[in-house]
Amino acid sequence: MPLNRRTFLGTTAAAGAGVAVAGGVASPAAAEGREDLGLGHDHGQGRPPKRYAFSVMGTTDLHGHVFNWDYFTDKEYDDAAHNDVGLAKISTLVDEVRKEKGRHNTLLIDAGDIIQGTQLSYYYARVEPITGSGGKRGPEHPMALAMNHMRYDAAALGNHEFNYGIPTLRAFQEQLDFPLLGANALDAKTLKPAFPPYAVRRLRVPHGPDVKVGILGLTNPGIAIWDKANVQGKMTFPGLVEQARIYVPKLRALGCDVVICTDHSGLDGGTSYGDALPYPENASSLVAEQVPGIDAILVGHTHKEVASRTVVNKETGKSVVLSEPYMWGMRLSVFDFALEFVRGRWQVVSVTAEVRNANAVAEDPVVRRLVKAEHDKVVAYVNQVVGTNAAEMRSTEAPYKDVPIIDLINRIQTETVKAALASSEYAALPVLSQAACFSRSAVIPAGKVTIRDVAGLYVYENTLEARLVTGAQVRAYLEFSANYYVQTTGAVDPAKITNANSTPDYNYDVVSGVSYEIDIAKPAGSRVSKVMFDGKPLDDKAQFVLAVNNYRANGGGNFPGVATAKQVWANSDEIRNTMIAWVKAKGVIDQAEFASVDWKLTQNGVPVF
Repeated sequence: MPLNRRTFLGTTAAAGAGVAVAGGVASPAAAEGREDLGLGHDHGQGRPPKRYAFSVMGTTDLHGHVFNWDYFTDKEYDDAAHNDVGLAKISTLVDEVRKEKGRHNTLLIDAGDIIQGTQLSYYYARVEPITGSGGKRGPEHPMALAMNHMRYDAAALGNHEFNYGIPTLRAFQEQLDFPLLGANALDAKTLKPAFPPYAVRRLRVPHGPDVKVGILGLTNPGIAIWDKANVQGKMTFPGLVEQARIYVPKLRALGCDVVICTDHSGLDGGTSYGDALPYPENASSLVAEQVPGIDAILVGHTHKEVASRTVVNKETGKSVVLSEPYMWGMRLSVFDFALEFVRGRWQVVSVTAEVRNANAVAEDPVVRRLVKAEHDKVVAYVNQVVGTNAAEMRSTEAPYKDVPIIDLINRIQTETVKAALASSEYAALPVLSQAACFSRSAVIPAGKVTIRDVAGLYVYENTLEARLVTGAQVRAYLEFSANYYVQTTGAVDPAKITNANSTPDYNYDVVSGVSYEIDIAKPAGSRVSKVMFDGKPLDDKAQFVLAVNNYRANGGGNFPGVATAKQVWANSDEIRNTMIAWVKAKGVIDQAEFASVDWKLTQNGVPVF
């Protein structure tokens, strides 16, 4: 049965889920007495069948981008392809499509990862949180301001929605004029949906029956691993295919003429967490292939541009069209549906999809006006000076060289863990630390250092843990990490030796506290040699404490050993904040105090660089 959005969101996760299962959640239009009015033509008997066309626009992986602005460089965003980012640009594209198709012949949806990724979103989660503080109501989230103005119809939950904890997510949900969908985000106790599983929108066709569009939201099972600290015992996340098999028939039984899924899950079926979960991470193609009754899927999570891909459903033989609009508001997917009224009901005749580029339009001045005050506040915040730096440090070469800027992360993590364990039974154990290059463009300039300089080095909301490991586990960890390199026996081009098997930079870890070599001429699994600790070959039986981020500790990247290793300490504060506090306390960053070359690439034993 229809349910008012505010009523639903005011219930507990379990109670709200029960209503969602019973009848889904009404569209914002229906809940507030509004209905979209489509365009169509009425034909008498013996005349050509009624036809109707409408479009569904989609965004994904917005990651806190409202404006075409880079808070880490304090200037307009730009990259080698001259992409533009942000909802202000997307809003202009959306308005163009609505003018082309007829405003009431369009829907707008999102595939998740909305509230994490920029200092704008961080500020309203941690500095001036939307949850409020001291008994005062929190501010409205900038992403809610922009998306409500744009009149989104629904959005799927992304895994990064959980980074700041469930209370922040619930506060964001309450601020939205559209539902956050998650058919496979279940209450851990009741196993009922903790969020609305789906929404139904009506498009009214003059002189003909309404077209009912069912929108099913599916999120990523990996949340159970990546945000274990925030969701364990509270929510559980079964597979996309499994839940789609439950809810697509429900939507059809509700009379939906069209069913579109919005999936925070990639296309290729791959999984970064191995067999740690029984459900694949990137399952959108599997959903299309294995679940009958779906017409189209908006894809997210993998930050790829796929204008259109067709997957044939194995059971029905019908085609399902999928589209993924890159990330950060760089692209807008547009699905065009053509319907005919046949035997008393609307049937989908064709579906096509394309993506439109945000760099082709100007920012929506209304969005700019709505969020300008929040943007200006964050710009002032990130430009606060926290210390000085003796010599410039860059991450450009970090994927293939031991560089000081990554050594800085490891030094801070090592010192933090040592201090935390100083009075514990583990105080005498040596502390190792892992770090990865999150951004090849990170720079800590010589001279004054600001919050944005430090934050730009650690762009994720990871927290710090300490795990007990053996020398053998360290060796296996390093060997697994070395899979990042392409086996190379000929000429070495730095641009071609990394990211083997599409391994992202953030899944290549270096470990401080030991020294080692990686031979890129050798096959994966036999590359790491000369692993030394304290000037001696690493003892496989020796015990160490590994300072490690929570993503890796919970199984992210599927690195061996660490997820099952004993936790001896954990911190709830972001590593980024720990780094900012360290710089503030020290006052001066001097790489002469911590930089050293402890690992290097070789080719048949000969150093490469």
